Amino acid sequence: QTLLTSRLRRMAARILTKFKALSRPRVMRNGAMGFSKITRLNTEHPNMSQTVVNEATGTVYLAGQVPNDYSLDAKGQTKEVLGKIDTLLEEVGTDKSKLLQAQVWLKTMDDFGAVNEVWQSWVDPDNKPVRAAVEANMAHPDILVEVMVVAAK
Repeated sequence: QTLLTSRLRRMAARILTKFKALSRPRVMRNGAMGFSKITRLNTEHPNMSQTVVNEATGTVYLAGQVPNDYSLDAKGQTKEVLGKIDTLLEEVGTDKSKLLQAQVWLKTMDDFGAVNEVWQSWVDPDNKPVRAAVEANMAHPDILVEVMVVAAK
């Protein structure tokens, strides 16, 4: 019984030590101290948040944005989507000049030139993000473009 009690005490001490280490603030890559605080905004959709902010790293993640008006052509849908991105970024105190990454999905690559034309007039020319654009099946047959971005705060 003494041996079992001794082992249980040592095990409890190890668990407590690990717990204390996990609960200590850490130095983040950006030099900030603290726990990762995650803020989720615009959470009305049953499947996702529209915006997630990691406060410790200052990183903003937006869900893929699609147009509200599916009757628009590719240029019109792209303008609408990029306007939605501007609004969501503004809500968390950042803007397109701090974009880090963009993913663009097109219903057909035939619209690539039209989407790029709108993109080039919108993106900050001195702070372009990394970007990928691919052809993909969309959630609705009339959606021509979807864009998802990651930005710094």
